[in-house]
Amino acid sequence: MSQHFKETPHNAIADSDIARVIPCKQLSMSDPFKWLVLGLKDASRAPVLTLFFGLIFTLIPWFITYLVQLTGWHLVIMPAIVCFMLIGPFLAAGMYDVSWELEKNHVPSLWHSIKAIKRNAVNEWGLGILLMVLMIFWLRVASLIHALYPPYLDENLENLLPFLAVGTVVGAGFTLLVFFLSAFTQPILMERKVDLATALLTNMNAVWTNKGPMMLWAFIILLAVLIGFATWFVGFIFLMPLIGYATWHGYIDTIETKRERHFQ
Repeated sequence: MSQHFKETPHNAIADSDIARVIPCKQLSMSDPFKWLVLGLKDASRAPVLTLFFGLIFTLIPWFITYLVQLTGWHLVIMPAIVCFMLIGPFLAAGMYDVSWELEKNHVPSLWHSIKAIKRNAVNEWGLGILLMVLMIFWLRVASLIHALYPPYLDENLENLLPFLAVGTVVGAGFTLLVFFLSAFTQPILMERKVDLATALLTNMNAVWTNKGPMMLWAFIILLAVLIGFATWFVGFIFLMPLIGYATWHGYIDTIETKRERHFQ
């Protein structure tokens, strides 16, 4: 269970004075599993919206796969997968709104979830642009890796493996960077209506202060993505909404509030 720090931990992020940093709680290694349980409850309470968002996250990689088959450029798979993961936090805003509405004992709706992106529009779109810039930078790096592939080699697994390995390592680095920047940034922007710098630094401070539990949470997200790809993206129908709902509960559990919130 998360608990309040007896003394506020200090680090370079919290003491940077770049923007306000909202304090975080101390997490335990079991907390990410608690978030999943709460996310599962939300999914059962909003099955139609869960299916809708799940289908969106399933259709996107299906479309990517179709483009690969259409163009025959199989080396686009890894860059496309990483792009999908980079913009995921921004696309998940609607799912955060579902959990928020359920927390308030409201009936969630698709229209309300769509409007959630406008609650703090300038800063939320600022986050989207930041993720887009990182995505474009990743695509340039991926293009460089692809350019190193000798054109005279056949595209078989043995020849592709070194380049896929390099792409995986570099892509994992980009993904960890995005996680560090955006694990809870979107929920903070949605609910608190703070500026982007405050949301980013608050999120970074929470991740840095709770490295163990947050790395476990990152691994759970990665595992969900891998299961989704292993099931030819069908698993995303359930797993992506579950991760989205659980992320909201992770935010509630991690970032300090003026009053205690108990949504079980």
